[in-house]
Amino acid sequence: MESIYFTEEHQLFRKSLKDFLQKEVVPHIEKWEKTGTIERFIWKKFGEMGFFGINYPEAYGGLNLDLFYTVIFLEELQKIKSSGFAAAMWAHSYLAMTHLNAEGDERIKQDYLVPSIAGEKIGALCITEPFGGSDVAGMRTTAVKQGDKYIINGSKTFITNGVYGDYYIVAAKTSPELGNKGISIFLMDSNLKGVSAVKLDKLGWRASDTAEIAFDNVEIPVENLMGEEGKGFPYIMQHFALERMIMAINGHARAEYALEYTIDYMSQREAFGKTIDKFQALRHTIVEHATDVEHCKIFNYAAVARLDKGEYVVKEATMAKLKSTKVADETIYSCLQMLGGYGYMEEYPLARLLRDSRLGPIGGGTSEILKEILSKMIIDKQNYKPAVN
Repeated sequence: MESIYFTEEHQLFRKSLKDFLQKEVVPHIEKWEKTGTIERFIWKKFGEMGFFGINYPEAYGGLNLDLFYTVIFLEELQKIKSSGFAAAMWAHSYLAMTHLNAEGDERIKQDYLVPSIAGEKIGALCITEPFGGSDVAGMRTTAVKQGDKYIINGSKTFITNGVYGDYYIVAAKTSPELGNKGISIFLMDSNLKGVSAVKLDKLGWRASDTAEIAFDNVEIPVENLMGEEGKGFPYIMQHFALERMIMAINGHARAEYALEYTIDYMSQREAFGKTIDKFQALRHTIVEHATDVEHCKIFNYAAVARLDKGEYVVKEATMAKLKSTKVADETIYSCLQMLGGYGYMEEYPLARLLRDSRLGPIGGGTSEILKEILSKMIIDKQNYKPAVN
């Protein structure tokens, strides 16, 4: 499998990234987990290394590399004991910046995408609302055009990088009477008058800042409309396949890390005169989880390969996210059990992994929503096509 999807250049990139993370990130993780604030210097270092520009055009400072470099980026971020830190990085690079690149005009790309790739500006994608959750079409935030401005009112919640980010990609209804056909996408600086962000206290992902954001008559220029008015819902849907693949890859990677750590622990922990990796019941449990994780990994890689070719893999990405996040939760739960009382201690990684992993089946569309989407495809024979050419 490694030879099918990963070249020697990929492996060199993985080594370089691992070395960078161990040197520049890992020494600060515990502090960031405690404070819930990721210091700005690390964003700049990620930018200098090119990690935010992996998939973006060279014209804007990117590297224009294939999606398996992104797979490596995501996998290694899951193996440094902070899914919160990982989320802050990939939400910036693959949620906010994806819209800048896809729907932003040249001015927006120069003023926001270029510094985002350089790690000089931090972005957040603002779609989810307090009363909407996974129901994107049910959003209540409005954008009313008045002369050369839009006036935005409403609120968003569960927004990664929402407190410390420099700009927001905001979905709002420009024609509420049209339902999902009346949604548009806007670029908004986070320091504008009328914008307020409150940090949320979370079960996991402690290092990342997650916000509830309110917009009170926020004025933005009409030039900050991204793409066409009324096309916001298709734009959002278009990028969901990538977001779901990201969360699927995160799932198999953190489960793999949990297994590696647990197997090493079991080889050293003794009970009744032998190491606990010699007890059949425990061995078989580990093997079952390892099999599930490997299945997810192979499926995820195959889906990424198709996505990288430009295929519309919304079905496969939805399946990948649904299954991989479930497998990750189940695997990490069992791995914590293998450590006994130590698994419950904060100085060991499994307690944090368990909390962090629990977000997987919730964020980016709950598992229940994903099952209904798949039901429409599999049972009702509904054929989803790319929303935007």
